[in-house]
Amino acid sequence: MKTTIRRAKPSETEDVLRVNRAAFGGDKGIEVSDLVAGLLADPSAEPRLSLLAIHKGEAVGHILFTLAQLPESEDSIRSAILAPLAVVPEYQSKGIGGALIKEGLSLLNEDGIHLVFVLGHPGYYPRHGFRPACPLGLFPLYHEPGTPNDAWMVQELVPGALNRAKGTVRCADALDELRHWRE
Repeated sequence: MKTTIRRAKPSETEDVLRVNRAAFGGDKGIEVSDLVAGLLADPSAEPRLSLLAIHKGEAVGHILFTLAQLPESEDSIRSAILAPLAVVPEYQSKGIGGALIKEGLSLLNEDGIHLVFVLGHPGYYPRHGFRPACPLGLFPLYHEPGTPNDAWMVQELVPGALNRAKGTVRCADALDELRHWRE
């Protein structure tokens, strides 16, 4: 299937929100699209990377990466959070999500991002290079100490960055609500 992955334009915000509503469906779709709208308007989420997957002129997938911070780590560690990844139902399981992740990680690497975090399905994201972050001393914003959280994962884009990173990840204001941190 020929799909183009490219940066979303500001004029395509409604397409971005439509993809997220369709991908998650029902009330969850509305909640996720509201989160995306909030992140796109939130200055504390910058720098951000918003990509669309286009098939036959139609937006069928979206991925958003926003600023993450590790206040307990070296200042030189630059991080991002992947949230969310969305593919409309009729295009799921066709490699579009993986293509969005791959392109996003490549662009973030070019921009000097060291680490990328995600709260997602532990059966999916490890196929794209993510691994559990808690055993590495990197915790989600809302985490109960001693509780395993395999859904909280990280990927190192710059070799050695994980050796210099530790602590609790801070995120954009729009993402800083407990309801967004449940897998």
